[in-house]
Amino acid sequence: MGEKKKIFFFIYQLGSGGAARTMLNLLNNMDLDQFEPTLITLNYEGDYEKYLKEEITFIKLPTRRLRSGIIPFSKLIKKEKPAIVFSTIPNYNLIAIAARLLSGHKAKNIVREAALLGTEGKFNANLKLYGLAYRFSKKVVALSEGVRQNIIQNYKVHPKKVEVIYNPVDIENIETLMKQGEIAEEYQSIFHNPREKVIITAGRLVDDKDQATLIRAFATVRENIEANLIILGEGELEENLKNEVKAWNLEHAVYFAGFQENPYVYFHHADLFVLSSKREGFGHVLTEALATRVPIISTDARPGAAEVLDEGRYGVMTSVGDADALAAQMEDVLNWDNEKRTRVTEKGWERAASFRAEKIVKEYEMLFNQTIDQ
Repeated sequence: MGEKKKIFFFIYQLGSGGAARTMLNLLNNMDLDQFEPTLITLNYEGDYEKYLKEEITFIKLPTRRLRSGIIPFSKLIKKEKPAIVFSTIPNYNLIAIAARLLSGHKAKNIVREAALLGTEGKFNANLKLYGLAYRFSKKVVALSEGVRQNIIQNYKVHPKKVEVIYNPVDIENIETLMKQGEIAEEYQSIFHNPREKVIITAGRLVDDKDQATLIRAFATVRENIEANLIILGEGELEENLKNEVKAWNLEHAVYFAGFQENPYVYFHHADLFVLSSKREGFGHVLTEALATRVPIISTDARPGAAEVLDEGRYGVMTSVGDADALAAQMEDVLNWDNEKRTRVTEKGWERAASFRAEKIVKEYEMLFNQTIDQ
């Protein structure tokens, strides 16, 4: 056996977002005979820390401020001499690159980019900065083809540097959690009522996720079908969305269930999962919902949702922001017979399996090896 290759994984905290889930899935599925991964975060308590395998070294920098992390991070790089410093999310990528440069060590940076920054004509100063910084990185991982094109066009990064690797989905873990998990007591009666359908969505309560359009569509669905809507997630628009619910007199039918550590048991027992986003870099929640075998409707949130669902082969697609069209699709799917539902959800599960963590992690491992050998 040759010497193991040391890889640093950097993220601000192992919190509850998609980037943290990707890091967790990567770390927990790495080949530990070949690599020696170390997770580095700022000094936070993250929701997902308890799921990190014990064999993975975990170091917290002694600060919660990003900029203050550069010097301790660079000292760590100098001392431990990793072959690769891998990071995700633009601001954290800048910190990882700065720390590596400051360390004077010849580690190579690989940055992962999930967002579609610059697609609205703002962020231009930031984009120039990211583009410049990414020149000091050996590779940029884009989590969809659409994100790759955006990085090349808006960040002005050389196309040869940018590789698409989809998000890893830990299907086995999702299946275990969905079967063994418990729905919180206050929501159990909703799922046990055979006369009423359950529609579910999950995501941060922010403008990009556009739950407001879903609430409006749901108001229309309620005129014809007895149903409840459960909204998983937290965020700055919670009050606004609750006011929207009040405006439609839907307080008795819409439930804000907050952040749930195990959303999969909710997805699995729902009749329909809906994603109403305006934009998605990848749409990680769609792959997870597919893995729980629930029928899916998603807006044509570019580029990610369209890629995950392959333009509608694996889930029903509808236009962004169109509450009427969404309502019509929701009614249609809720009226499917069992045979059609099973056929569609089995196909969806096969799609989720194509993002299996083991397969995606192998792609990362190949990238790490190629970059080390460059």
